Amino acid sequence: MKAKPQLKATLGIAPIAWWNDDLAELSDDVSLEECLRQASVAGFTGMETGRRFPMDMAELGPILKKYGISVCGGWFSGLLLDGDIEVEKDRVAAQHAFFKAARAPCIVYGETARSVQGIKSAPLATKPKLTEAEVAVYGRKISDFADWCAANGMPISYHHHMAAAIETEAELDLLMKHSTVPLLFDAGHMAFAGGDVLRVIDKHHSRITHVHTKDIRKAVVDGLDRTKESFLDAVVKGAFTVPGDGSLDFEAIVKACAKYGYEGWFVVEAEQDPKISPPLAMAQMGHKELLRVMAAAGYEVVQ
Repeated sequence: MKAKPQLKATLGIAPIAWWNDDLAELSDDVSLEECLRQASVAGFTGMETGRRFPMDMAELGPILKKYGISVCGGWFSGLLLDGDIEVEKDRVAAQHAFFKAARAPCIVYGETARSVQGIKSAPLATKPKLTEAEVAVYGRKISDFADWCAANGMPISYHHHMAAAIETEAELDLLMKHSTVPLLFDAGHMAFAGGDVLRVIDKHHSRITHVHTKDIRKAVVDGLDRTKESFLDAVVKGAFTVPGDGSLDFEAIVKACAKYGYEGWFVVEAEQDPKISPPLAMAQMGHKELLRVMAAAGYEVVQ
């Protein structure tokens, strides 16, 4: 009997541990090269883009090569909920060209229309809420946009996100019902939203094309007053951290991904105060834990 081929995983990290794009005060004053060097020292071979990345592979390519790092995605602030699809195509065009040149696996699509994720004065409870009819209309738009992106050589992966229109498990279920968009599964955001992370994988595994291995500190999350405190307040308080330092069972999460045959990127994305949680030490901790759970789940970690 022929042996079943081993599933392959690649480990990446986001620069948000070094420089926070929404909260400048939660940033380590290091250069792009130092950020990449530390990620490489920690063992990662991919990094999502951030504000200090030149969006030009002629400039960025040699720097990435120096540290053995590739681009494993990057954020696009989408406005399709209220916007026009043709306008969004124009807005994403420059990133499309860059990510194709970088041979990235996807663009991370985050819906920022109506979102309060970047407003420090806006409590979590004031997040936008959609009816199923509104989700159905939005689902058709995001599906058409995703189809166009894929046809043009750079797929998107949809990031459900705290304080945004698609935040909770029920909201994600509706979007998956009314769309065909590929899914970025973020364990930390789903747990923060009160969802059952393993049940979400069970339900939507066929749509998952990218994974963020974000952990949470449950005591911090549970202690928030969502009628008064914002998403950014939660970040400052330390709601997020790396695998191995938080409350989520990443062995169970990664085994669930393996059960359904997921192969591809597992990206550590954990924004927190670098003075309290030094980025290199956090990156090393996250990488060590991911290596452990990848082995337990039967993945071969490839470069």
